[in-house]
Amino acid sequence: MRHAVILLLLTLSPALWAEALLVEKQRFEMDNFQTFNGQQIRKIQVGWESYGKMNKDKSNVILITHYFSGNSHAAGRYHPDDAAPGYWDAIIGPGKAIDTNEYYVLSVDTLANLSAHDPKVITTGPASTNPDTGKPYGLDFPVVTIRDFVNVQKALLDSLGIDKLHAVIGPSMGSLQALEWASAYPERVERLVSVIGAGRMDAWTVAALEHWAAPIRLDPNWQQGRYYGGQLPLAGLTASLALITQDALHPDFVNGANPDHHPLEQAPLTDIRQSHQVVNWLWGLAASRARMVDANHLLYLVRASQLYLAGMDKTLEQGLRGVRARVLLLPAVEDQILMPYLTEELQQALLKQQKSVTHKNIPGPMGHLNGLRNIDQVGETIRTFLQQGNPL
Repeated sequence: MRHAVILLLLTLSPALWAEALLVEKQRFEMDNFQTFNGQQIRKIQVGWESYGKMNKDKSNVILITHYFSGNSHAAGRYHPDDAAPGYWDAIIGPGKAIDTNEYYVLSVDTLANLSAHDPKVITTGPASTNPDTGKPYGLDFPVVTIRDFVNVQKALLDSLGIDKLHAVIGPSMGSLQALEWASAYPERVERLVSVIGAGRMDAWTVAALEHWAAPIRLDPNWQQGRYYGGQLPLAGLTASLALITQDALHPDFVNGANPDHHPLEQAPLTDIRQSHQVVNWLWGLAASRARMVDANHLLYLVRASQLYLAGMDKTLEQGLRGVRARVLLLPAVEDQILMPYLTEELQQALLKQQKSVTHKNIPGPMGHLNGLRNIDQVGETIRTFLQQGNPL
């Protein structure tokens, strides 16, 4: 789940930008799409990007599945003067861990993408116009799941004539999509890399994710999702983004980013209407991101994440039975969102079924965001894993 402040707070080192790829956002459309729960969505569209070249037999394809607040901009820049490259530019590109001299890499915007108002994002969701009414869907948009995100990606790959993936790799919500690919379409996935991921959402995590949705529902401007054309629920949305950002980080990082913090600051001591500097810092970052984000889309992504169980089956064990891919699990030890015990549970379930599983922790002080900011720390692990033999 790439979180609200990543482009503002966590910029990649300029040294990593020098060889950035130039990329172009492309559009994929479908006239009709049936969701996992059996509902129909007409006229869907999503954006996608690609890096490198596909070989003749289309055997070098790697799919990158993005996190909660991310999109398909995984690497490169749209223009040479872009302020920052895609979020995993440190490991995707010529000569990098996911080497675009060797692999054809692509990534796809999800349905109900969080940044629905970002001109670089193409997505269908609650903010989109319902072709049957000519008005935004709002909460009439069907509930969508991780399987639905995967099925849209599958339809795109089918349109490109790609029937096999050298690997599927994704962080956070992207790890759920990657695992779902290997569970739902095992004959198509040779390798799976789950970064800061999980095999299912347990009761604790479902309840924790609900906190992200609550401020939006409590904002009077939300109007049961019917705020389009009126006052936006920016107060609730900003509160949600602030929660997400803090959860995504580790106390060590927040404390280090606010070295002058003191509990007895003068402003909050003398005026209940004033806040501590660290609170202003966190909420300021959230507010600067809020207008690119759609509040209803956030609710739909929370629900898609809460509903996740690998293979969308009765139990985790049953959902994993079909997995044939080699699996690499890369959790962050200090993750405060998808806690390491969830990766441990997934690993044990795979090993119990004698699947091929490798595990390595991602180091760093940034909690969940180690899977984005510090991904280069496990770059060589990913490179080696991608070079292992075909398990199928």
